[in-house]
Amino acid sequence: MLKSVNVLDLSRVLAGPLATMLLGDLGANVVKVERPGSGDDTRGWGPPFDAAGESAYYLSVNRNKKSLAADLGDPSDRELIRSLIASADVVVDNFKRGMLAKNGFDLAALLAEHPQLVWCTITGFGPESDRAGYDFVVQAEQGWMAITGDENGAPMKVGVALADVVAGKDACIAILAALVARGRTGRGRHVTVSLAASASAALVNVAQNALVSGEEPRRWGNGHPNLVPYQLFEASDRALVIAVGNDAQWGACARALGLHTLGADPRLLTNAGRIAERGRVIATMTARIAERSAATWIAALDRAGVPCGVVRTVLESLRDIDASAATGVSPSVPGTVRMPPPKLDEHGMEIRAHGWNAFAPVR
Repeated sequence: MLKSVNVLDLSRVLAGPLATMLLGDLGANVVKVERPGSGDDTRGWGPPFDAAGESAYYLSVNRNKKSLAADLGDPSDRELIRSLIASADVVVDNFKRGMLAKNGFDLAALLAEHPQLVWCTITGFGPESDRAGYDFVVQAEQGWMAITGDENGAPMKVGVALADVVAGKDACIAILAALVARGRTGRGRHVTVSLAASASAALVNVAQNALVSGEEPRRWGNGHPNLVPYQLFEASDRALVIAVGNDAQWGACARALGLHTLGADPRLLTNAGRIAERGRVIATMTARIAERSAATWIAALDRAGVPCGVVRTVLESLRDIDASAATGVSPSVPGTVRMPPPKLDEHGMEIRAHGWNAFAPVR
């Protein structure tokens, strides 16, 4: 879908590389510019490392790219980068404020010189902030940790660097929208995304709960503030989750579990009623579900049309999908894996010799 779209990736770590990997999955030509010698920070973020010495972290977000080692402080490398910018459709960077200018790249002048260019800048806390953007800090400051974890425990971060992931996907969306606009107007634009803004927007219904009620959202552990039952339960052999999203599903759930008295209680026929009786509903379900295996309950709930699932490990979940130790989890968008993540400067010679023509088919 993005065949012949040239993307210059000046970013590093996670949000930017994820955005450019998604563009590469969709068919774009992506040149990843890295520091000579060390490359992207995440090349050293291990163990684990694969047999070739590449970190799993780096491998997870850098397929479908060609690597060029270039020093922005070196005049000849700066000219090389300028030549790549001149024929690029998209540039992605996540430099701290002022770093581009310090290295001789005036963004306003570049956009004036190349009006077709879409330039995406990813920051931690917005374009006016000098703070470095780290997912853990963003999760803390944007309210995520306050609502994550056991209800009587300490604030907890999410198990994945999800603020980075959301920001990377937001960046990809912004870039694609800017490309569509360019198709209509012939002009590119500068778009900015921040981890903090993406994380705040991702609070969705939790933020709205707070805005409507004026009250601080609390931690619910594996429960849900607005739905009952919608949480984790322990069967006799392993954990499972039940996610009742409407009143009809509640009736089906009670029948599947054999909780006929609970299901017939008029006080529990609506979600608001079940929230008011949360303690009684959950205690009764907890005792019942502990009597039998997870597989038994999943089968009964599935037959009844009640959303449910067992809690699986990461390796268990990966067995059901197309995933590779070399190229990561298969694209979540309608894309393809064309190249494994590159070695540092693996394509430096051909890019220096041919520029974007390094992506031309070999004849």
